[in-house]
Amino acid sequence: MEPIVEEALSLAAAAGFDKSAPLRSDALVFREEVRDMCRADRCRSYGKTWTCPPGCGTLEEMRRKVSAFTDGILVETIGKMEDEFDYEAIEAAAAVHKKHFQALVATLRKKGYVVFPMGAGRCTICRECTYPDAPCRAPERAMPSMEAAGLLVSDVCERCNIPYYNGKNTTTFIACVLIGAPDAPPLSKDA
Repeated sequence: MEPIVEEALSLAAAAGFDKSAPLRSDALVFREEVRDMCRADRCRSYGKTWTCPPGCGTLEEMRRKVSAFTDGILVETIGKMEDEFDYEAIEAAAAVHKKHFQALVATLRKKGYVVFPMGAGRCTICRECTYPDAPCRAPERAMPSMEAAGLLVSDVCERCNIPYYNGKNTTTFIACVLIGAPDAPPLSKDA
């Protein structure tokens, strides 16, 4: 295992994630059918934010961004629910996951790594996104979700040997971060 990945896994554990695993590059298969699910707009974010399609870029743009990296990790937060309708537990687990993931990404950047994070769910940094009328207010913190990037999360998990389903009355949030060495050139916006 690469030293970058070992350090990132250690940082993920320190950040509070329940599970983490090295991210295999062959696990990142960008699928048009995932983007079709985005177009169905069940989360009501399609065409409304910089981190969701089409604002986050095309599948080809995602492929180009990801191709600049050879290392990365997948992280997971598992929430316990009283029953399958325990929306408060789901929301609480989502909030914990986002907090831990933003802290992990910030720590990696502070250490000098070039990162490309892909989170879980839509961006919630701003109350209202500036898309498409003005630039993103927080580009250093905003990130597409894995689904917005066109990734089928269950498939990525399977390919990386990390469970997508963690048992009855659990909810699972998954994110990934691609990591480049400190001397790697930073990603340009059109990379």
